[in-house]
Amino acid sequence: MTTRPHPTTKQLLDQFNTEPDYSDASQDDAEALSRDRIPVRSLTAADFDAVVRIDRRTTGHDRSAYYRRKFDEALGESGVRVSVVAEQDGMVAGFLMARVDFGEFGRAATAAVIDTIGVDAAASGKHVGRALVSQLLANLTSLHVESVRTEVEWNRFDLLRFLDRCGFRPGQQLSLSRPLV
Repeated sequence: MTTRPHPTTKQLLDQFNTEPDYSDASQDDAEALSRDRIPVRSLTAADFDAVVRIDRRTTGHDRSAYYRRKFDEALGESGVRVSVVAEQDGMVAGFLMARVDFGEFGRAATAAVIDTIGVDAAASGKHVGRALVSQLLANLTSLHVESVRTEVEWNRFDLLRFLDRCGFRPGQQLSLSRPLV
């Protein structure tokens, strides 16, 4: 029979004085506090230029017409605004554009769809993306949204790894497409 040594007083005090790390990646992101370290707020019309700038730096393309449509949808057409931006030093450091669908393809389930996510290269690796997703998940949970989904190009391994770390898994639906030309 083996006996375990009794813990020292210091070990006992350390056990009770250790503050939990709620930003731990193994925890549920909706509960994580990475969003508290990086301010995340709702998207506004004033964020348009910053979003286009971040996207242009990331993709190398001017997609301002696309973002004009997405902003119109997010700020004018949607009854539920869920798109968010993250700030660092008073500047937009990242954005996440999403919408809530109240059923599609014959299903009546409430689901959110992430359309676009972007993080400024200067903020890369500073948990901006995680803060954006964390805040989105917290907002969607409070709205009683049942699930969130997105689509990713099959060879965007960096984005797939990020979404995997945020708890996303392959869904049960198969997306089909057919070229018309």
